[in-house]
Amino acid sequence: MYHIRFQTRDNLMSNRNFPLDARMALICFLSLVMLMSILGNLLVMVAVCKDRQLRKIKTNYFIVSLAFADLLVSVLVMPFGAIELVHQHWIYGETFCLVRTSLDVLLTTASILHLCCIALDRYYAICCQPLVYRNKMTPMRVALMIGGCWVIPTFISFLPIMQGWNSIGIDHLIEQRRHSDGSNSTSCVFMVNKPYALTCSVVAFYIPLVLMVLAYQRIYVTARAHALQISMLQRAGGAAGTSGAGVDSADHQRNHRMRTETKAAKTLCIIMGCFCLCWAPFFVTNVVDPFIDYTVPDKLWAACLWLGYINSMLNPILYAFLNKSFRRAFLIILCCGRKRYRRPSILGSGAPCTATQINGSTHVLK
Repeated sequence: MYHIRFQTRDNLMSNRNFPLDARMALICFLSLVMLMSILGNLLVMVAVCKDRQLRKIKTNYFIVSLAFADLLVSVLVMPFGAIELVHQHWIYGETFCLVRTSLDVLLTTASILHLCCIALDRYYAICCQPLVYRNKMTPMRVALMIGGCWVIPTFISFLPIMQGWNSIGIDHLIEQRRHSDGSNSTSCVFMVNKPYALTCSVVAFYIPLVLMVLAYQRIYVTARAHALQISMLQRAGGAAGTSGAGVDSADHQRNHRMRTETKAAKTLCIIMGCFCLCWAPFFVTNVVDPFIDYTVPDKLWAACLWLGYINSMLNPILYAFLNKSFRRAFLIILCCGRKRYRRPSILGSGAPCTATQINGSTHVLK
């Protein structure tokens, strides 16, 4: 989401003259965020394309589409925002300002909706019966959900922004800011009225947030119940001593599945926490600002905006460090395919799983 205001000429000159070391530090930080986001999301996409095991997992289609959205944010949105943030003026014209703003809203909203779809997919996989999951997450439904993640954001990005619906009723405020210094400023301005701020924030953040919280709450309850069952089974196994090979095998598979579900819940909770930390400040500010006469400082807007961009960098990092299957695929790619990993059987005793079965479906988060 893009929300930068016009500034007076004096403010522009003072901002351009901030210390060189501060400017260099800012450039290094922004460049690091963009580079890590581009490389990380590219790595996720290449890993799924090259690894046959990962391609068999339905959730990974959401992850690839998410990585593509985050990659576009890194390539089409962040660089222009970084240039303006460093130089404190916009040099690409009014039309491209609208296009860039529309792309910002479109791609960041698509990224958030993908995270919501991943949460719903994990809810059906962990908390429902296998038949329910297979009926809910058919290939057609997965395709429709991914399509929705890209189509829905267009109704709050290109359509209203290019038509100027976001500025209805506040045109005089925009003109006042534009000519407050007696000349035309060169900043890319994007001010929104109250209806657009509420609609955009509800669709892009608050509805997905509620769905994700409900899904993760149910996943957490299920994981806690399974963790309790694991503890009870372990105590019962220790008291009963050794048993038949068939019972041992069944108990081992059940314990392994329950442990995997518990790890999956923790992983998704970490992703959820990062999501809220990155995007909640922006969307709270986005809703509050029109009701306090647009008095939020520009520096606070920039900080909230780039905190949201950092979420596009964090997603592939979380997958790399918290998902064994992705971690293995990343290592193979980074080692140029020289290091091969034996794919152990899911039923093998004590062997790590490359793709773990949960409720009759392959679970991606371990």
